Amino acid sequence: MQDPLYKLSTATPKPDETARRSVLVVDDSKMQRRILSAQLSRSGYDVTEAASAEEALEICNQFEPDIVISDWMMTGMSGVDFCRKFREMQRSSYGYFILLTSKSEKAEVALGLQSGADDFLSKPVNGNELRARLQAGDRILRMERELTRKNQLLSSTLDELKSVHDGIRRDLSEARQLQQSLVKERYRSFGSSEVTLMLRPCGQVGGDLVGFFPINARRVGLYGIDVSGHGITSALMTARLAGYLSGSSPDQNIALVLSDFGIYEGMDPGELAGYLNKLVLDEMQTESYFTLVYADVDLVSGEVQMVQGGHPHPVKQRVDGTVEHLGQGGLPVGLIEEAQYETFSTILAPGERLILMSDGITEATAPDGQLLMENGLDGMLQKLSGLNGNAFLDALYWEVENYADGSLTDDVSAVFFEFNGAKRNAD
Repeated sequence: MQDPLYKLSTATPKPDETARRSVLVVDDSKMQRRILSAQLSRSGYDVTEAASAEEALEICNQFEPDIVISDWMMTGMSGVDFCRKFREMQRSSYGYFILLTSKSEKAEVALGLQSGADDFLSKPVNGNELRARLQAGDRILRMERELTRKNQLLSSTLDELKSVHDGIRRDLSEARQLQQSLVKERYRSFGSSEVTLMLRPCGQVGGDLVGFFPINARRVGLYGIDVSGHGITSALMTARLAGYLSGSSPDQNIALVLSDFGIYEGMDPGELAGYLNKLVLDEMQTESYFTLVYADVDLVSGEVQMVQGGHPHPVKQRVDGTVEHLGQGGLPVGLIEEAQYETFSTILAPGERLILMSDGITEATAPDGQLLMENGLDGMLQKLSGLNGNAFLDALYWEVENYADGSLTDDVSAVFFEFNGAKRNAD
């Protein structure tokens, strides 16, 4: 399909360089009209005559002369009054108006200009002066016509661009819905433990992705991803990554390994990050990369095996509301060949929570330029420690948005896992 912008860049109207200017001569002196008409005809103009301003107005209603040369003093309507009427007429283009006058007082000249006249010719008319005035008028008309053509082209181009942009907005709106559908479940209960997700792009589409999937009856995988950049490219990459970590198709989930006993086990988190790093660099052939946090949670013991690849530190929140930041940072995924990723672990006690969040939260910026970072985040998490599930994530988003004075410039996403121990699972 041809690029719609190609037409915009090549469609340039061609001005009619051979068109003859039309001149309307208005004078109640037949002799004066004939003299002017003869001079104008010899100079290549199409000339029309009118014996009065009233007759001239009727002619102007039938066609649009490019130039009007009118005597000031005439029987009936004066040239000045005619000029005012002429300026009130609806025209498709500008008409250049020259007044013939023997008046030289500044007040009279000012009156003529205020009435809409463009120039003056002194009587009796000198041929050289007439040609000079007409050439000046011709330059004005050429500039006006050129400006009109460019404005028409600009208007047409803007209309076409608006149509293109409307189509893009519709596509982006559809893409946003499709991207949101990647996170099919925002909440699930695993016995006594629960996982809740939050995904809020800052634009139509974004580069954040969160999710979870059962590994087997005892374990669940949680992940947060933040693709570099924003917009369509990032969104397409999140869609690809969502397929690699699918909860609905275990046989396509690269984090799952089928054991000899016919049950799935989870790949070691550090090995998973290394595999994704190689996959992105070898197969995706893209300049994009992403940060990752992945957690393999044992729903019975509370043991959590994790990997952090450039993503903000996972947070463990204790029963008393205090928080601990886990992990050592690590390299983003898909950025450096042979990057190494280490698995680290923690144990959740009953009542403790694990929070995986994107830098849209940790790097939220206050109006004074101060980043939220971990110190500011800790206070928020402790303040919200009495809330659960969606209520906790919604309140966290509102706190972060309020900190940034309503101006969040990055996608915001989080995984909130609440562990309540094996005892309730057994009930």
